[in-house]
Amino acid sequence: MVWDHFTIETVNPDCIRACCNQCKKSFAYISGSKLAGTSHLKRHITLGICPVGRHNQENDQPSQETPASTSNISVNGTNRPRKRFRAANAVASIYLAGDDCSHELAKMIIQHDYPLHMGEHTGFINFAQTIYPQFSMTSVGTVQEQIKNIYYREKQKLKDFVTGIPGRLNLTMDLWTSNQSVTYVLLTGHFTDHNWKLQRRIFNLVEVPFPDSEAAYGRAIASCLTDWNSKGKLFSVTFDRFHANDNARGIIRGLLSIENSLILNGQLIINSCYARVLSTLAQDALGYVKETIDKVRHSVKYVKASDVHEEKFTKLKEKLQVPSTKKLMIDDITKWNSTYDMLVAASELKEVFSCLDTSDPDYKSTPSMEEWDQVESLCIYLKLFCEAAQILTSPVYPTTNILFHDVWKILYELMQASVSQDFFIGNLTKPLLEKFTKYWEDCNLVLAVAVVMDPRFKMKLVDFSFSRIYGEDTETLIKIVDEGLHELYLDYVVQSLPPPTFFEEGSDTMVKTEVAQDDNFDVYVSDIMGAQHMKSELDQYLEEPLMRRVQDFDVLGWWKSNGSKYPTLSKMACDVLSIPLSTLAPENVFDTKGRKIDGYQSSLRPATLQALVCSKDWLQYESSETELRSEAEIPTAIVKTEL
Repeated sequence: MVWDHFTIETVNPDCIRACCNQCKKSFAYISGSKLAGTSHLKRHITLGICPVGRHNQENDQPSQETPASTSNISVNGTNRPRKRFRAANAVASIYLAGDDCSHELAKMIIQHDYPLHMGEHTGFINFAQTIYPQFSMTSVGTVQEQIKNIYYREKQKLKDFVTGIPGRLNLTMDLWTSNQSVTYVLLTGHFTDHNWKLQRRIFNLVEVPFPDSEAAYGRAIASCLTDWNSKGKLFSVTFDRFHANDNARGIIRGLLSIENSLILNGQLIINSCYARVLSTLAQDALGYVKETIDKVRHSVKYVKASDVHEEKFTKLKEKLQVPSTKKLMIDDITKWNSTYDMLVAASELKEVFSCLDTSDPDYKSTPSMEEWDQVESLCIYLKLFCEAAQILTSPVYPTTNILFHDVWKILYELMQASVSQDFFIGNLTKPLLEKFTKYWEDCNLVLAVAVVMDPRFKMKLVDFSFSRIYGEDTETLIKIVDEGLHELYLDYVVQSLPPPTFFEEGSDTMVKTEVAQDDNFDVYVSDIMGAQHMKSELDQYLEEPLMRRVQDFDVLGWWKSNGSKYPTLSKMACDVLSIPLSTLAPENVFDTKGRKIDGYQSSLRPATLQALVCSKDWLQYESSETELRSEAEIPTAIVKTEL
């Protein structure tokens, strides 16, 4: 078929090309010893890429132009037999299955947040018909049906996966608002899979008709657990901020007690998102020197406003021989780390800015040297917050033990700065310390228990960090951690005990165990523990030497490898290390405002919006997470050739 539409052209002895007889476009065929083949030539004709051939195909008319009438083609002076097609008078035609086409369009809409009616846009239709002339418009109804199919199929795959996880489930709650005063709660699950890898998946996006209702969030959690067949598996709940009042949190604690009564009586609640706390601290710090930052921002904008201004600035920098490692940039006020980057880059060039007004009389926003010093002091603490938040931007959510290091260091640095003799630093950091201390008091026990589950640190890092923070009260507070750790471990021991057996004797019901007849539960547990004739797994683990510190240490992998040595403690570590402190997706960690649904998304029905948001999250794991795949493969667009 190819040689009915192309003619061989010898450019030189080492280069032979194929020329389309219809549009005259030239294509590679032979280059030296390399043969390009004919597939790309065939596509030029059969896919309607050739403008002349496309017209012929639409009218189902074969091309009348052929190469030389001889049956052989001369290549490098020799006759090469022409490749014959099975049906010389037939023209290849292609088709795309309609369902496959609409399915791929639905996936594209999900993955890139395109509007549902994109398939009806004239521009998109024209583009699609350029590639495939037989393409027809896809209605909104068809797209919605395909989105629904994708959502339910992916949900079932994930549900099967979550149902069989070995450990417990942690939930985060993030509030989304809209211009239409509609509130949604995004519920995200964090858990450890069978391979001891930490997983994070969006579960539900639930509309909350009455967000001020004390029971609203409890109902959202209960509904989510039922929806995902996870009743009895809930371990902890993390809020995005202190949006719930005491009564609302009390309702959720009651729900946790029901769902997880054996573990600390279901009291594992993190009241505020770590990423939002860092964002609040950063914005408060920036707000303290707002006027100075505005001057720096205007200075940077002036330089970046035109090539002339930037050229003058560059020449002055070279003349002053000022070194710099950062690229000057205008910040994005919706991302606080962007403002930090701008300040760092600008402060490196403060000498250039200070002299710019002498060479450019139009520049009038020069910060004083005192203001530049304030910017540099400010950046010290912004760097602290930025590096801590950066950990949360990884595609793989960090285990809880990693976060302990940054949290206690931030607290310690703010404590030191708040008593600084420098008036600016002291006034800057005192309100930051007050807010962060409140956060630390809420979650330090969870963080401490998590870092103890890291064999490189155990209780030693808790001892060290608490001694730096608390001084004389160190022993008391370390004891609280130790007691909480052992209480949690005992809960897991009780779960691992064989259940008591019951039998009836006459009209009285009696309890019998294989180990003890005593009806005192504490004595019963004590007998079980004493029968082991050895120290508990927890005490044995704590007494063993610390593991040597290495980079990229996989703490969950370590517990997986040592599961046979610590069968009960490893279950506890699995759950504790998966407790999330942040409710935000990696791309939203540096946001200065909460998530707001745009006008178009607000116009969608809640079920449709949930399908779009959840499916987008699930589809990103489609190719990499083989354990989440079902037997059925996702249909793809099929191109068929009829001879």
